[in-house]
Amino acid sequence: MKVTRTSAFTGVTRTLDLNISEQKLQDWEEGELLAQDAFPNLDDDEREFIMTGITPEEWDAAFGEEE
Repeated sequence: MKVTRTSAFTGVTRTLDLNISEQKLQDWEEGELLAQDAFPNLDDDEREFIMTGITPEEWDAAFGEEE
């Protein structure tokens, strides 16, 4: 499913094709499920994108890369 989000850091809008269902996304948006429960098959970066629109590159630019 294609998910479009605007980055909370940069304001840039991007679309990612993620392996999620529309129903799970709706359940998360309505507060019925936590992101990790709605999207257990996604990695942390993909869940972060759904929640905030922030990409790994933007995160690293803002806070530095993990050591």
